[in-house]
Amino acid sequence: MLSLRPPHTTFPRTSPWLRWGRLGGAAAPHCLSAAAPALARETAAGPGSVSFPILVNGCTGKMGLAVAEAAVLRGLHLVPVSFSSREKVKETIQVGQTDIRICGPSAREDDLSSVADEFPDVIVVDYTAPDSVNCKQFNPLFVMGTTGGDRQLLYKSVQDSKNYALISPQMGKQVVAFVALMRIFAEQFPGTYSGYHLEVLESHQASKKDTSGTAKDVIACFEKLGVPYDMNRMVKIRDPEQQLEMVGVPEEHIDGHAFHLYHLTSSDDSASFEFQHNVGGRSIYAEGTIDAAIFLHSKVQSKDSKRIYNMEDVSREGYMR
Repeated sequence: MLSLRPPHTTFPRTSPWLRWGRLGGAAAPHCLSAAAPALARETAAGPGSVSFPILVNGCTGKMGLAVAEAAVLRGLHLVPVSFSSREKVKETIQVGQTDIRICGPSAREDDLSSVADEFPDVIVVDYTAPDSVNCKQFNPLFVMGTTGGDRQLLYKSVQDSKNYALISPQMGKQVVAFVALMRIFAEQFPGTYSGYHLEVLESHQASKKDTSGTAKDVIACFEKLGVPYDMNRMVKIRDPEQQLEMVGVPEEHIDGHAFHLYHLTSSDDSASFEFQHNVGGRSIYAEGTIDAAIFLHSKVQSKDSKRIYNMEDVSREGYMR
């Protein structure tokens, strides 16, 4: 079994994740479904005051479906069309009271033009391939959460279009705010942790093969704070059994989670600091995506600058209604 006690530093006798998780200390908090936070919010506050058409691509996938459900619960008008990067897909799916027709790549241009005619102020949400919203006949306002594709080409094509867009590889508004806070911390207090030792542990679903981009961003902040770090030392946990028993990931989120732990220890082991952010499921990303769409809609209505926005811009605006 993998030990969470890292080399060259003194962790507490029980691993932080073991104390936080199921093998001791408080149990990992229950994580709600994607729809639950939105439903609770709407139940408490009533229907949202903003409504506009939103087209969610990739509704046959878990993330796209979570976003579509969150859009309905926030009172947005879900366009009954969705685009897939695959040609052979289920023809329709139901989200709330809306039957959504799923279209393959070959029908994209004609169908997008029809959508533009019927819903001129539509905002497109896309978690598929970047070219899903790149169409010569249709220049939509869009929110994109994809992490793949040619990023430089994507940004150039959007800038050339001279339109509104929001692009972010991380749609969890609270996670984005945490990383921004760490960046400010590093800028304001450079070298604060000089001489300290850093250990990083991250756990994601087994299908994620690469290193967390969020972890890389936070590590860069710690390096500015005076703590050098070798990325090869990062503990990356992908085994479901270890995630259940050692990390404390709720079983229902084994196939979709992002748990991060950063542990700093002084050279004489007399002081230690921990930073931790754990996400189970997709609700935080679905809610963040809807906040991003509402944010972009507000920029259009107020005729603000046509440019590429990001999730830090959304976080600065506060709660989106």
